[in-house]
Amino acid sequence: MNILLTMRLLGALLMCLAVTLLVPVPFSLYFSDGATPALLLSALLTLIVGASMFFSCRNDSELSLREGFAVVSFGWLLFSCFGALPFLFSGAIPDPVNAIFETMSGFTTTGATILTTIEGLPESILLWRALTHWLGGMGIIVLSLAILPMLGVGGMQLFKAEVPGPTADRLKPRIQDTAKLLWGVYLLLTAIETLLLMLGGMNFYEALCHAFATLATGGFSTRNASVGSYQSAYIDWIITLFMFLAGVNFSLHYHALRGRLREYWRSEEFRCYLGITLGATLLLIIINQGRVYHSLVDNLRYSAFQATSILTTTGFGTADYEQWPVVAQYLLVLLMFIGGCAGSTGGGIKVARVLLLFKHAQVQLFRLIHPRAVRLVKLGDLPVARDVMQAILGFFALYIGVFVFATLLMTACGLDLLSAAGAVIATLGNIGPGIGSVGPIDNYAHILPFGKSVLILCMLLGRLELFTVLVLIFPSFWRK
Repeated sequence: MNILLTMRLLGALLMCLAVTLLVPVPFSLYFSDGATPALLLSALLTLIVGASMFFSCRNDSELSLREGFAVVSFGWLLFSCFGALPFLFSGAIPDPVNAIFETMSGFTTTGATILTTIEGLPESILLWRALTHWLGGMGIIVLSLAILPMLGVGGMQLFKAEVPGPTADRLKPRIQDTAKLLWGVYLLLTAIETLLLMLGGMNFYEALCHAFATLATGGFSTRNASVGSYQSAYIDWIITLFMFLAGVNFSLHYHALRGRLREYWRSEEFRCYLGITLGATLLLIIINQGRVYHSLVDNLRYSAFQATSILTTTGFGTADYEQWPVVAQYLLVLLMFIGGCAGSTGGGIKVARVLLLFKHAQVQLFRLIHPRAVRLVKLGDLPVARDVMQAILGFFALYIGVFVFATLLMTACGLDLLSAAGAVIATLGNIGPGIGSVGPIDNYAHILPFGKSVLILCMLLGRLELFTVLVLIFPSFWRK
């Protein structure tokens, strides 16, 4: 492990974070919410620490995969610590554990909150809260690679460590170009959704916050009752559409913008993702019709919104799904495990992995009947390499293992089994609202500090897809 190189890169990322901490300042001045000193002080401290690390740790070595994993994992921890400063300095969240929980939830696009009253907080602090979503959605590491080519080190290692999904899809030969393209698509979709939400009656501030949270599949809202407080079918459908788009592999959006719309349908993962979304919506409509909703139009609106919100791991709410029939709640829990597509801003196991797991099981069953037959696991028309399939199987085993162990720890904190399991899958899958005492109308404020620490780790593991973080615990990782 090249400690100096790692520290230098972490310092560069902190300097980027210091700049983003200034974004809410104009909003603070406009609303006169009193949070300007807190934001400026947070940016100054972050800049001082980042610059000290960057300029004191000079190293011209080439970045290896080992340093890439370390920079991403420790980078997310540093973002959460320094990103919590505005909450602490403004008094919005005076407790350090709660502030770090809220910030980690933002940067990992989880959307789990400890706040009991949201609408009374300063507008600029809520904007910063939403901005942490937006930065973490596509990955602040990828952003840094796009705007900091002067670092002079290879970036594919960071890209592989950060980009969610089984593989990192390069669109251009240079990683900086790839990052710029992805962020360009991300920025364009954010701008379009902001405009459409403003046409639906939101002011610019609220529209921007909800667009940040939607495209990042985060779920932080500026209202206590989330999106449901607007009571607008138009806003519900706009956010449903953009949640669905945020759960799609962003490389497909790039191809679509270049006129290759067929790339959507050519992607087997996209077809599966679309099928799961429509199938879950249809099942929820059937289950809820006559029991929860008597109007088919309302049933379609709320069922589609909640199915898309949970599948894409956004976590916005327009209904208390814990009041729905148990079978509907069970279906939503299944969606929590699946998540969005690989290469999207969504969390969860990912549609591609789930699809390949079922295909692998199908091949194994086929071989039991035809032991001499040769049949490959394919995604689309391409065979899946054995090492990729092994990595997916290992990821699934680790995911379930972490879920079981973390649930055990949460029950030790005094939570009932349903709430413990709901809190773990909601944070490990980067969803936000769970079930039980952490359901859609509840929050995480009542959980003990140790339990919040466990959930903070679950958020980090889920966002960086387990391997990136867990590899750091092996002694061999630190040795030459």
